[in-house]
Amino acid sequence: MSTFQHSDYDVAVALPEGLSERQVLDFHPFATWISTLKNSLHLQTQNPSHPFHSDPYVLRSITVQSHDLFGQRLGFLKLVAEVSNGAGETLPGAVFMRGPSVAMLVILQPDDVAVGSDERYVLLTVQPRVAAGSLEFVELPAGMVDEVGNFAGTAAREIQEELGLEIPSSELKCLSELATASNEAVTLVQDGNLPRAMYPSPGGCDEYIPLFVHERRVPREQLREWTGRLTGLREEGEKITLKLVRMQDLWKEGARDAKCLSALALWEGLRREGKL
Repeated sequence: MSTFQHSDYDVAVALPEGLSERQVLDFHPFATWISTLKNSLHLQTQNPSHPFHSDPYVLRSITVQSHDLFGQRLGFLKLVAEVSNGAGETLPGAVFMRGPSVAMLVILQPDDVAVGSDERYVLLTVQPRVAAGSLEFVELPAGMVDEVGNFAGTAAREIQEELGLEIPSSELKCLSELATASNEAVTLVQDGNLPRAMYPSPGGCDEYIPLFVHERRVPREQLREWTGRLTGLREEGEKITLKLVRMQDLWKEGARDAKCLSALALWEGLRREGKL
């Protein structure tokens, strides 16, 4: 195991064999995570009402335990951050680092019903998720973000790959941004520079997911064509079946998927406040 001192944050980073300092520093999820963490730690000292203000926590060290490569590109990191205060109290610091993803709520309405009708349908995907122990996991279409900051573009690409729909990124609305913008004063004080997104497992994973929505009217016969269609990039191991569900049943059809439940809650809340 080798160690280097992070020049920007003055913290020691220990690396396992086969992983270089350059690979870690160039890994955007790591850069985003450590910047966000240091900003949150800084808020302790700046805000007298912060619960840790009297004895603030400090990032002492980082130990990268293992990593996975996607070809030649770094894909995942497993690390432990040592975070403690002057009294020697520590915070849980185990992190599975994979970076951001996007998820898309695609709402379809038959074009033979009146505009504003409650007859709406949502496209879900059914695919193997070995980490969940399932070969038929039902969820919102989603995908990992490769290009930093290009969330809408990634969402549009995933919709095309998984659903077969070509939608310009300009026609996507970010539910996460619309929801957090209405509470920005609280967000800035409490969360610093946290991304405007949903965190599915913040107790052990850095992943955050901006949630997008797209609504369109389509011919009813096209709705029938989508049900059961096989999609996905087969060369990348994606084996996806489409599932069309009534909007009113989405809460139970996607009850195991945090992305689905979060997107539905944001969509309904934003509509109640007249923001959609």
